[in-house]
Amino acid sequence: MPIEGYILDLDGTVYVGERLVPGADRAIAELRARGRKVLFLSNKPLHSRRDYAQKLSRLGIPADEGDVINSSFVLARHLGQHAPGARVFAIGEPPLLAELTRAGLRLTEDPSEIQYVIAAFDRTFDYRKLAIAFQALRRGARFLATNPDRTCPVEEGEIPDAAAVIAALEATTGRPVEDVFGKPSRHIVDLALATLGLPPERCAVVGDRVETDIRMAKDRGLVAVLTLTGVTRRGDLARASVQPDHVIDGIGDLPRIDRELNTR
Repeated sequence: MPIEGYILDLDGTVYVGERLVPGADRAIAELRARGRKVLFLSNKPLHSRRDYAQKLSRLGIPADEGDVINSSFVLARHLGQHAPGARVFAIGEPPLLAELTRAGLRLTEDPSEIQYVIAAFDRTFDYRKLAIAFQALRRGARFLATNPDRTCPVEEGEIPDAAAVIAALEATTGRPVEDVFGKPSRHIVDLALATLGLPPERCAVVGDRVETDIRMAKDRGLVAVLTLTGVTRRGDLARASVQPDHVIDGIGDLPRIDRELNTR
């Protein structure tokens, strides 16, 4: 079936830090000119969807808030629908806390009140936060996470991501995380498909991580396109448990892949 929609990862795919991946602006403009729907999908909970849209626009890729979905939005939306008004403690930064508040959830640091502990990418993670979450989980609070990423690509290389926080809580409490809302979870891809208004077989995922982007695409029947501008190298594929349908050197090659996908 023709590919009508593209779900694009951000960090390591469209940009790295504040640097646009070469050709990203032209490639996305060409896809849009062909009538393709484009949605940006990020596991990173450090910024709001509006922040991401503004960054994309600043880098030369026009976008608005509705063009972006990230893990914190998906988690907050889910809890707002399924546990309205729940009392939560999030190991995360202010944009995540603001997202939870907008969803009608109540933030608290009292372990006796906390119903949900949320682990996220948090560059301010410290022992105080660990202790609060530990006590709440030992009292029976639910254990959720925004995303499972081990690292986040930056211009200087990589830095620890949410997996470090998840691992600290799992190691100290003996409890595994119950649900994760970012890639490769069904939560985030189903919301992405609903936003595009397309079935999975008419969409492609483009990203730099085999364990999140490519895994998500293969699990849900989307075309999987791996770009080599982020954390994954071509040699890593020999050890990968899932394989992409296409491998590109950078997102600038995506219009060529689009032509191939739509002329089969």
